Amino acid sequence: MDTAALAVFREVARLGSFTAAAKTLRYTQSAVSRQVAALEADLGIELFERLPRGVRPTPAGQALLGHAEAVLDRLAAARRELEAIGGLGAGGLRIGAFPSAVVSLVPQAMARLRAEHPALELTLTEGLTSGLVTAVAAGDLDVAVVSSPGKPPGVRLVKLMDDPVLVALPAGHRLAGRKTVRLAELAGEDWIAGRRSAQDTLIALGSDSLPPIRHLVAEWSAKQGMVAAGLGVTVIPSLAVRGTRSDLALVALHPQQPRPVYVATAKTPSPAVQAFSDVLGQVAAQPR
Repeated sequence: MDTAALAVFREVARLGSFTAAAKTLRYTQSAVSRQVAALEADLGIELFERLPRGVRPTPAGQALLGHAEAVLDRLAAARRELEAIGGLGAGGLRIGAFPSAVVSLVPQAMARLRAEHPALELTLTEGLTSGLVTAVAAGDLDVAVVSSPGKPPGVRLVKLMDDPVLVALPAGHRLAGRKTVRLAELAGEDWIAGRRSAQDTLIALGSDSLPPIRHLVAEWSAKQGMVAAGLGVTVIPSLAVRGTRSDLALVALHPQQPRPVYVATAKTPSPAVQAFSDVLGQVAAQPR
């Protein structure tokens, strides 16, 4: 069965007209008619019912249509994959990342990849891990930097790094000169976080009893402004350290279990995805 004829058949079925299909495919109407006639002769059955205005698939044509779409879509996917294997000279890479990874890690990796492959078109989407993993699984993103995603089906996870947590204190705080601090030593402080329950925040990476949240603030810059003004303390992941204000003191939270960070891709990553993953690894290995 000729795939070119299948493509013509699908277009005629989609548009309900030989003339419209010929215009879309940039064929003559007679060429479209010949392709469909040859396919009908090959299969020994009529695929279209000729109407006063246009055509519509017969039951046999409707049955063939689903198979034709599946075959042609698979062929298109194979062509894209083979083109990608040929190199990184062109094309696009859709990247996702959770917010603190966008402070420094992901932008640096994107800049390096663009310098090495200037024709590669990069786009970035910031989001939460659950949504990013879903987007990778659905094919809406090519690669994402995520944290603690579980074991999503259809997604390949490669651990990138561990992300320790620090406490941000006002510069004049009594514990500002310390290397580490326990949550118990911050009893009585007003805590700033993005969610009302400390269990749902990075504060939970400390093993001491969790403090209540006084101020509910989502943006990193706003949290830092609150801390700098002496209105409370907050936690900052090491990934966000390079974007931290100079008038804050950062002290490592102890004890803690660092947050694991992964690169999420399709089961078989393309060369462009693999190249970006490699660059991410190089940037993550640098001191922060």
